[in-house]
Amino acid sequence: MHTLRPLEQLNPARFDTPTILKKLASSSRQLAELKGLAASIPNQAILINTLGLQEAKDSSAIENIVTTHDELFKDDAHPEAFANPAAKEVLRYRQALRFGYEQVRVTGLLTVNHIVGIQGELERNNAGFRKLPGTALKDGGGQTVYTPPQDPAEIVALMSALERFMNDDALFPVDPLIKMALMHHQFESIHPFYDGNGRTGRILNVLYLVKEGLLEIPVLYLSSHIVQTKADYHRLLQTVRDDDTWEDWVLYMLQAVENTARQTVTTVQAIKTALFDYKHRIRDGYKFYSQDLINNLFMHPYTKIEFVQHDLQVSRLTATKYLEALVDGGFVSKQKMGRSNYYVNTALNGILLAQHQAPV
Repeated sequence: MHTLRPLEQLNPARFDTPTILKKLASSSRQLAELKGLAASIPNQAILINTLGLQEAKDSSAIENIVTTHDELFKDDAHPEAFANPAAKEVLRYRQALRFGYEQVRVTGLLTVNHIVGIQGELERNNAGFRKLPGTALKDGGGQTVYTPPQDPAEIVALMSALERFMNDDALFPVDPLIKMALMHHQFESIHPFYDGNGRTGRILNVLYLVKEGLLEIPVLYLSSHIVQTKADYHRLLQTVRDDDTWEDWVLYMLQAVENTARQTVTTVQAIKTALFDYKHRIRDGYKFYSQDLINNLFMHPYTKIEFVQHDLQVSRLTATKYLEALVDGGFVSKQKMGRSNYYVNTALNGILLAQHQAPV
């Protein structure tokens, strides 16, 4: 069985190679561009909500929890009427992400307790760390490729060491993007929970970047890249365990950051353009224009009468009148589900679908 050691036992100088430093420079530049652009969106919650949904879908797809955009957005708008179990599980991911983001914002730390809380939100249980042996990671053919630590005390000790690694900058003086790559590998190798390790680990990636100030809000999600390069991801995870190839793993993760940041810049620019287009055209053409209405339309790819009622503090009749006028204007399309209607922001929905189909 592979013996896991705390990350600070690695030599930081290993990551000072010209190849890694060059890739670090380009991925850092791309990430900085994303941070600046995201800050220029007037209402940050729009990006947290829409991109958080997108990430929840992609991260869950890695675990074979498959749902369509349509199902996901419907469930977000009509949780009481729509009982798709996969969509519900994906929405729990977004809830876990929000919980973690709030903890990092308040404390400036990423602790073991936060991680346990994130996994608890994901799985809707409080099982905590694994206490029973038997967990093993298998390949597609059912062969065991890796057995994580089995002793509960070892899991606790390794997670405590990981907590120190994430929060004590002096312990391992390398760039935060390199640290993120190392801690992600370590977390997945400890595999501390019975379930939800992959999704929890991917949430930790973006929360660590927020903690380190490389992002203000959680908008860089690597799951889409991992979905599209799944074979490389699993192969490189394993070759580090077998052959100590940490440098190759770090390069993979830096490339993931660079590609994902570039794609996300395109998506955020498109959302910003659509938002200002809607703002100007609705303001010019409709007496009921308000910033709250624009926020509503971009916070919920699929909105509904009750959301508009609540956000604009208007009657049901008034909310319905507004939305029907926007249907006639081509801003939203109306879809019926059961006895309810929901209204799809055509521009935003198109952007999110295009982002999802973009190549690596």
